[in-house]
Amino acid sequence: MKDIGDILEVMPHRYPFLLIDRVLEMDETSIRAIKNVTFNEPHFLGHFPGVPVMPGVLIVEAMAQAGGFLLFSGVEDREGKLIYFTGIDNCRFRKPVVPGDTIVFEVELVSKRRTFAKIRGRALVDGELVCVAEMLSALAEA
Repeated sequence: MKDIGDILEVMPHRYPFLLIDRVLEMDETSIRAIKNVTFNEPHFLGHFPGVPVMPGVLIVEAMAQAGGFLLFSGVEDREGKLIYFTGIDNCRFRKPVVPGDTIVFEVELVSKRRTFAKIRGRALVDGELVCVAEMLSALAEA
């Protein structure tokens, strides 16, 4: 298990854009990570005021960050490099995510060629699917 300190060592993101809180499990081709959704997050001020729903784009971004952590952990020399999010395919939202939820991201590496990777992710709350997507990324010099 990796905590926020471990995540900060690998990921270049910082508040309010770091969206994963803990890595539960990881091997060479898959990762399980979580995000604790709290009412204190800045997007809840303007996204459906009075009916707080986490924006779907942030769910996808958090899922991509879990995949990015998986991919970046395998890079020997991360200095001066970034993993850019380059595409989203077959994305579907199944249920709203609200404050108090804990999202579990299950992300697997589908393919990797040189500096490009394709990952497939699922986001679950209480064991129920809330989002699925296939994402593309590229490792590049910063």
